[in-house]
Amino acid sequence: MDIGEYKVTAIETGQFALDGGAMFGVVPRTMWEKKVVPDDRNRIPMALRVMLIQGHGRNILVDTGIGEKWSTRETAIYAIDFEKNSLKFGLLKSGLRVEDITDVILTHLHFDHAGGATKVSNLGVLEPTFPNAKYYVQAQNLQWAKRPVEKDRASYLPHDFEPLLAHGVLETIDGPGELFPGIGVRLSQGHTAGLQIPVISDGVTTLVYPADLIPTRAHVPVPWVMAYDLRPVVSVAEKKALYARAVPNRWILFYEHDAVVAASYVVSGERGFEAGETVDVSVP
Repeated sequence: MDIGEYKVTAIETGQFALDGGAMFGVVPRTMWEKKVVPDDRNRIPMALRVMLIQGHGRNILVDTGIGEKWSTRETAIYAIDFEKNSLKFGLLKSGLRVEDITDVILTHLHFDHAGGATKVSNLGVLEPTFPNAKYYVQAQNLQWAKRPVEKDRASYLPHDFEPLLAHGVLETIDGPGELFPGIGVRLSQGHTAGLQIPVISDGVTTLVYPADLIPTRAHVPVPWVMAYDLRPVVSVAEKKALYARAVPNRWILFYEHDAVVAASYVVSGERGFEAGETVDVSVP
């Protein structure tokens, strides 16, 4: 889809699975399984969808997927699957190589968002996946990733971001603001510290990339937040604040982890907020 002078495209980088109970927190399984069917290990299927923004001479990625640095055991635990989609193949469908990416906006440094930021070279050395790109993350999130608490320590893996620091390509941002013309970031503190939410707007059409604040359509209802969230009450407040502007202004939400739908509007229904009409952001 086009937003101003930018072309915005969803890039499918693979699939994985996480425990349904963890993904839906206090919401009972009898409710969430009506929207997402779990497997025999109680895991729900999830996309590893990132966003490509092209314009003003830039090829910008928002998040990078889970990456390919996983052992056989870890691949089985998370049901990581690149059979149908991968980061490189997804870029090729848009006519790009990893060398063509100029900028990478990392919403946060959890492994399923930043894992694809680095790779193992042919010499067995960790290095940035996109050799010509500058990476952007909130300073607060980088500091948290370096010293996470017990609750989210397993989600922050040093090999996803330390090579970026070593190569001098990771730029930290301090707070909300505009990164590029028509592309800014909001801050979210519910899921983890210093998560940044990219917003692309031309004044008429606005697309929001909420990452793990609203990872799937099923998470649109205000109380439906993850057990992974560090501050679930804050997540609830942040969703309400976002919808206060998104609903009346017809903003589009991009879902990073929804296994079926990449983007939709949000509407206010009889039972509260819910996902509305879907929006096509696939490769033409």
